[in-house]
Amino acid sequence: MKENVIKSRILTACIALPLLIAFILWAPPWGFFCLTYAVAGWALYEYYAMALAAGRSMEKYLGIVAGIGLMVPLVLGHYAVFVGCLIASVFLFACVFLFRHGAIDKVSGQLALLLFGFIYISIPLAHLALLRSQPHGIQWVLLVLMMVMLNDTCAYFTGTFFGRRKLYPSVSPKKSVEGAIGGLGGSVLAAGLAHLTFAPWAALVPLLLLGLVVGVIAELGDLFESLLKRSFGVKDSGTLIPGHGGILDRLDSLMFAFPLTYYFILIFQV
Repeated sequence: MKENVIKSRILTACIALPLLIAFILWAPPWGFFCLTYAVAGWALYEYYAMALAAGRSMEKYLGIVAGIGLMVPLVLGHYAVFVGCLIASVFLFACVFLFRHGAIDKVSGQLALLLFGFIYISIPLAHLALLRSQPHGIQWVLLVLMMVMLNDTCAYFTGTFFGRRKLYPSVSPKKSVEGAIGGLGGSVLAAGLAHLTFAPWAALVPLLLLGLVVGVIAELGDLFESLLKRSFGVKDSGTLIPGHGGILDRLDSLMFAFPLTYYFILIFQV
């Protein structure tokens, strides 16, 4: 069974990864932004399918529309409009739950979970589009993907061959301390390789520092999504990607890496 999963993952990666890289390299900005909105919409769909009760279909789809809508002013840099839309969304769902409350003892939890989707998915993924709009934006997006993917790959193989001590068994029983260290090494290695290849304008030391911090953030993001799935009683967020689960399962390590890299560029002027 494990070998079948590994083969499925490799096959999916061999097909999807070249297509993703080609899209990032050659898609026009508007196409990239549309893909970002589509990915965010599907991630919200998976999240709400896990988080909200079966009778909350209307709230799920309203949440997806509102979540994507909130990204637009943020991506365009209209921050006052974004805050206004966020307040309007909170008021909208306050009214929805007021008049469709169902089991009253569940209202506060369900409403909080719905609104949390905006913070967990919509706002971080808006920073993917913001990162793409920066100078050398294509290279920055590729760098984040490379750091996270090498983190995941190195963590897997280091943990498989050398893992002895459990990292956080109550949340993710299979992860090891050795695997986590290997993953950090993978992220730093990716940053160094980027400096030598497609990102020579960026100084090496800041890039290595970014690789280390992104490595930590990626692993924390993975653990956090595992925590959410355990709390919801599911193994995967969905079945969209063969061998990998849902799209949220692939985004968990990236979710906080995009905002981190965006603000790293702004602060350090890399």
